[in-house]
Amino acid sequence: MLKRTFLAAASAALLLGATALPSVAQSAAKEIKIFVSPLSFAFPHFVFMYEQMEDEAKKLGGVTLVVADGQLSAPKQLADIESAIVQGVDGIIIAPADADALAAPVQQAIDNGIPVVTVDRPVNGVPSVLANVAADNFAGAEAQGAAVVAAFPDGATIVNLQGIPGDKTANDRNGGAHKVLDAAGDGYVFVSEQAADFSRDKGLSVTENVLTGLTETPQVIIAANDDMALGAAQAVEARGLAGKVAIYGYDGSKDALRGVRDGILAGTIDQFPGQQGRIAVRTLVANIRDGVKPDSDNILIAPIAITKENLDSAERVGLIGE
Repeated sequence: MLKRTFLAAASAALLLGATALPSVAQSAAKEIKIFVSPLSFAFPHFVFMYEQMEDEAKKLGGVTLVVADGQLSAPKQLADIESAIVQGVDGIIIAPADADALAAPVQQAIDNGIPVVTVDRPVNGVPSVLANVAADNFAGAEAQGAAVVAAFPDGATIVNLQGIPGDKTANDRNGGAHKVLDAAGDGYVFVSEQAADFSRDKGLSVTENVLTGLTETPQVIIAANDDMALGAAQAVEARGLAGKVAIYGYDGSKDALRGVRDGILAGTIDQFPGQQGRIAVRTLVANIRDGVKPDSDNILIAPIAITKENLDSAERVGLIGE
């Protein structure tokens, strides 16, 4: 069982200099090559995360990142890891597409003396992974549910767009939202719950079908990521319902933050992917160069709800003008 460390988002940056992850900027004698396998660059979340990894690697010095898009494919990630092992990389950072299927190649890397850090989501059954660095998705979904309750204190009819069935991230986000909204009282009614696979296109099509099948317009749509929320917003606008349905996403992406600013979305959940990426790089480099192990092998950052009122608190707020 992984030990759990909960990091307040406001103090996540401080962790970068904390004793748990000592500064390695001055310990650049060893040139390091790290293989990075993001879940998919189709998601802005992982594009931004990798950009922050690159910046952190430059700050540390002597760290080269070699990246291969995971393309949401466990077989591709498996082949990429095997290739990285043959190439003799010093470490691996991976956001696994399948927590079970990627366990064997991750263990193979570790058996070959290559430390592995998982980011955004863990692999199953590999206790020797150096660390998992991720957002606490359950807590983030609780924040999403709390934002709905704050905006609709008398209750609401809710459509729930869920992620990939069976995916741990999707399960945690669904569970956290339900925990808060189910406990808030009988006034919060889920009128439809369907998977849209974290896809904007499916968020659009599923929402279109749901709105067609309902006799009354729902007051709220919650989505397990921003792409689905933005797809839902397209469907809502096409039906002339813009401004009549409060839509909440999850990720704090640049497009979602623009949507919050412009009133297209009521809110999103910022899970600080940049901090996740930076901490993953620092954790791995400290281990490779100095043999340092983090205080916990499960480093969780606490997401926060972003609405128009606290938009400046979002990690990517500076990008929304681009």
